[in-house]
Amino acid sequence: MTVGPDPSASGSSAPPAGRYPTGTSPARRRRWLIGLSVLVVLAGIGIAYVGYSRFADPPVSGEGTGYSIVDSSTVDVSFTVTRNDPSKAVACVVRARSRDGDENGRREVLIPPGDSQQTAVDSRVKTTGPPAIGEVFGCTTSVPPYLTADNG
Repeated sequence: MTVGPDPSASGSSAPPAGRYPTGTSPARRRRWLIGLSVLVVLAGIGIAYVGYSRFADPPVSGEGTGYSIVDSSTVDVSFTVTRNDPSKAVACVVRARSRDGDENGRREVLIPPGDSQQTAVDSRVKTTGPPAIGEVFGCTTSVPPYLTADNG
């Protein structure tokens, strides 16, 4: 027993007009896909730029090569400074840490312009307590005005 008209009798398998939403046109889908693709490409370029600017080689870096505890309030720190432009002065911060990891001494060191991209530096750091380690905290090309060759 059939209820209602037979859909195969009308010769069309399409649903009745106005009862169901019509599909989007192929041109509209293509525009949407192109727009989404452009957005994805631009987001990828933005992420690549941020990643490169954060993780690319810095203009200057300092790497500790050793330390020597002189006494209960002094440590000598040896480090190497690598800079892209050796004609510019750089400033590095070296520090001492106690056995529990707290910083107990710090010193800013001026590395004057030179001829070589790598420069070996030794610096003495006075501490407020017994030092356990001496290390390079960081280096920068922004040399503070108070740090000059006269008082460095």
